[in-house]
Amino acid sequence: MNNNKCRAILEKELVVALGCTEPVAIALAAATAKSQVSGDILEVTVKASGNIIKNAKSVGIPGMSGKGLDFSAALGVVAGNPERKLEVLEGLTEKDESLAFKLLEEGKVKASQADTPKRLYIEVFVQTDQQNARVVISDNHSNITLIEVDGKAIFHGGCENIGIQTAEEDLDKLTLDEIYEWILQVDVKDLGLVKRSIELNRIIGLEGLSGNYGLNVGKTIQENIKKGILSDDLATAAMSLAAAGSDARMAGSTLPVMANTGSGNQGIAVTLPVVAAAEKLQVSEEKMIRAVALSHLVTIHIKSKFGRLSALCGVTAAGMGASAAIVYLLDGSLQQVKAAVQNTIGNVSGMICDGAKAGCAMKVSTCSNVAVQSALLAMSHQEIQSTDGFIHYDVEKSIEAFCTLGNEGTRVTDEWILKLMMEK
Repeated sequence: MNNNKCRAILEKELVVALGCTEPVAIALAAATAKSQVSGDILEVTVKASGNIIKNAKSVGIPGMSGKGLDFSAALGVVAGNPERKLEVLEGLTEKDESLAFKLLEEGKVKASQADTPKRLYIEVFVQTDQQNARVVISDNHSNITLIEVDGKAIFHGGCENIGIQTAEEDLDKLTLDEIYEWILQVDVKDLGLVKRSIELNRIIGLEGLSGNYGLNVGKTIQENIKKGILSDDLATAAMSLAAAGSDARMAGSTLPVMANTGSGNQGIAVTLPVVAAAEKLQVSEEKMIRAVALSHLVTIHIKSKFGRLSALCGVTAAGMGASAAIVYLLDGSLQQVKAAVQNTIGNVSGMICDGAKAGCAMKVSTCSNVAVQSALLAMSHQEIQSTDGFIHYDVEKSIEAFCTLGNEGTRVTDEWILKLMMEK
């Protein structure tokens, strides 16, 4: 695989994001709609697919106390800057929050489920006393496909079924063999974006360890290490730092993160277990950067087939990428990298997604632990056999089977998860 192609994939799939991506995408649609009209707000209507509702219903918004689809849209309308894309909510103030709550109290914002087969779909309609505008985002969190003003389309853009930003023909040729080969020979100077992902995501991980966020999963692990209840080993180091980053992000930290394939939480789960393991093993910075690049690319490879939103937790794919990277840190071979991915697929493939929330940090912790365990098994030449479950002899076929399960095998599960969430 040529150098430019892999670099292009990383540049398209690694994006700085502020706040959980689903409420941010709603705010982006609302901010874009508001930017098209003049006058006082009379009504804001949000329609979203079930998967968006799952992930926007309960998760924290950076620096804010409010939650939910309606609050996200209200923030976008009163204070969002659409030119900043997934950083649309940067720099919010208490006044902005008060104005958003005022819109809700006046009953001017309504949210409901959209009638669409798309898993990622957001439609925001803004009516003022002078004009109205409608904005549609689909298939990708920043992929605006339609802008209408007073019923007339002024913009048809984006790409239908985009899912992943990278060209399909480039991703079709991506394999673990090619990724591994590229990681070994690429000039580390070409991995500046990967280095930035380490810096950004490590900061939010440390913030989660020092602050008080969500369930304090990462912080609790660290405290129990200090008490001697848990051992200070590779697995707990990976679990605590990664979970702490998720704790902070899911609870609404104002710190930005480097997202992977549209998910900030996944970006954390791809980088921080590997960073923690690298620090624990005291490897060079160059080796850590190469390992994190491997984790990013393996996860992108899997997510390109898996899709952005599914009934299965996307952090499982991040765990597969992290397991490959930890093998690399331990000086493992390509075959051991593949074995680690196989082991991770056989372990966490059934983890469901029941929306973005504080509890996501527990899933990040679990997948980080599994990534270490799978890597250590691979280093001992232990690998789940093709006679077990849906694991194939060829790791690429195992990945395809896992992604088929996530895309096709869980559609009814997805409907039931949303139904159970909305009935509470």
